[in-house]
Amino acid sequence: MENNNYIQGLFGGLKTLCVGLKTTMREFFTKKITEQYPENRETLVMFDRFRGSLVMPHNEENEHKCIACGLCMTNCPNGSITVTSRTEEVDGKKKKVLDKYIYDQGICMYCMVCVRVCPQNAIDFDQSFENAVFDRSKLIKQLNQPGSKCQERKPVAKPAAPKPAAIETSNNQ
Repeated sequence: MENNNYIQGLFGGLKTLCVGLKTTMREFFTKKITEQYPENRETLVMFDRFRGSLVMPHNEENEHKCIACGLCMTNCPNGSITVTSRTEEVDGKKKKVLDKYIYDQGICMYCMVCVRVCPQNAIDFDQSFENAVFDRSKLIKQLNQPGSKCQERKPVAKPAAPKPAAIETSNNQ
């Protein structure tokens, strides 16, 4: 009985050894792909779904799409986003205006919840990946540029519903 367990264990060990050697030999003969990282910065392309750093795109006139609703700040699981807004009166109406949009990249989980919940698509992740710094305070960024303003949005006119065609009846008698 004891010899039987010993022989089964021996053959089981040889089987797993062969599986490991097969994997090693397969990898030994595959073509190697090596990125020469510091030298190929200009040609290096990250994959499409890579999440590098949160950005707030601005157009040529220094305008952004953020309306300071605070949904990204509310839904951020670890509080890496702080939205500060102020109220201004425009044409007799009170309007919320973005004052500061602070992003702490040091505690961000890159979960993309903030981008998904943004109703205006005002924020997105870019492809930057060189974020190493010696001081963690350099990872706290203000995404809205000083002096930037919100883009004016024109209400989208809904197309009028087509009128139902008059139903013609024929008198076949």
